Amino acid sequence: MTDVQGTAVDVPTEDGTADAYLVAPADGVPHPAVLLYMDAFGLRPHLRAMADRLAGAGHTVLVPNVFYRHGRAPVVELPEFIDPGARPEIFERLGPIMASLTPETVTRDARAWLRYLEECPAAADGPVALTGYCMGARLALLTAGTFPDRVAAAAGFHGGHLATDDPDSPHLLAGRITAEVYLAHADHDRSMPPKQQEQLEAALTAAGVRHRCEVYAGARHGYTQADTAAYDAEAAERHWTALLGLLRRTF
Repeated sequence: MTDVQGTAVDVPTEDGTADAYLVAPADGVPHPAVLLYMDAFGLRPHLRAMADRLAGAGHTVLVPNVFYRHGRAPVVELPEFIDPGARPEIFERLGPIMASLTPETVTRDARAWLRYLEECPAAADGPVALTGYCMGARLALLTAGTFPDRVAAAAGFHGGHLATDDPDSPHLLAGRITAEVYLAHADHDRSMPPKQQEQLEAALTAAGVRHRCEVYAGARHGYTQADTAAYDAEAAERHWTALLGLLRRTF
């Protein structure tokens, strides 16, 4: 794996300044850019390690703290090992913060993340790829549908609420997506039940989006996150195979 160099950066947005993590191969050459959308637990050592692995595969990776309006990361104090079942107060605090990410704020922020990568010397010219986890999968789909000319690929893992009856449901943007899309749902995930999976698949198919949607059997919501009780090592490695394959096809 390529040596990488990561650093904390600040990204100017329309609503303030967001803290973020930027990592790239240490060769000083511009590389294809990946925007990594965090899960609800936010920018922390595990997500930096995931970004490092992507950078080691030859990419420049930006991981913004999408909760920056509520403070710099960590916005909510987290234990070293996260088990929401044992610590329900974590989601009690995160719930209102997550709800504050409206499609309007997501759009304004996505414009800032994409502009930052467009101007970043470590990022190669051209469209970027997206990968998102849990709520980040929703952000990835919204970004791909809102900025189709800037996104070449979009992946989402154990995402939730991707095809709801809400007027701002992400699946309603399928007709605007030009990127290749890969989505891997968690098995028995209450936030993404079979009905939503079918509705999302139908929307992507009807829109002619190049895509693949899979269910990782036996994997729980959050299966990629090694610092949580939901982690599934086999499913996480399957995710890496799928994601890196998508990036190879894209770049």
